[in-house]
Amino acid sequence: MGSSNPFEDPIFGLTATIGAYAAALFLHRKVRWLHPLLVAPLIIYVLLLAGRIDYKDYKVGGDIVTFFLGPATVALAVPLYKHALRLRSVLPSLLMGAFVGSAAGLAVNALCMALLGGSELLMKSALPKSVTASVAVDLSNWLGGSPELTAALTVLTGLFGSMAGPALLRACGVHERLAASVAIGAASHGIGSARLLAESEENGGVSGFSMAACCVFTPMLLLPVHWFWL
Repeated sequence: MGSSNPFEDPIFGLTATIGAYAAALFLHRKVRWLHPLLVAPLIIYVLLLAGRIDYKDYKVGGDIVTFFLGPATVALAVPLYKHALRLRSVLPSLLMGAFVGSAAGLAVNALCMALLGGSELLMKSALPKSVTASVAVDLSNWLGGSPELTAALTVLTGLFGSMAGPALLRACGVHERLAASVAIGAASHGIGSARLLAESEENGGVSGFSMAACCVFTPMLLLPVHWFWL
């Protein structure tokens, strides 16, 4: 016999997620500063709270959307492939930018936690938050942090970078498109790359490349940290 709880049906979580994002896009067209990736989770939160729906019931269908995160991330390689010939000449610069971005991200995360008096658990959880979520969670677990906290911090980092990253870079005097794309990919991973991809296929591809390179550089840079703590 099927469950008597209709919210346990995967269709509910799937429909709620897609519907919330569609509503967020509609609101974004009306009020430009309302970022859909910020509004959509709030809609889901209000829905679950108002309907007294258990998050575990919603997650059954929500996980279907999460499953496609991997293929969507890999798809960022398609625009990079299309512009591979033009970008080959600047490959060393792209790699260096990603490496510096990884190192700077780790240093800034550690400095912020130290200045704000964060606990050791918070430090270990926050250090890898600038790489894509799936890698950040594994690195957090490897360091002995909280994967759940790391996932939340990673999403918030991506949201902030997607919303404010381009304007912040322009305010800092970074106007060169490829440099800005590398910075967004290094700091705001997939969410930031998706923002750039909507504006320019080439910029989105470069950002995706930077994100992938940081997934290699960040674990390498964290090796001494892992040895020190463990």
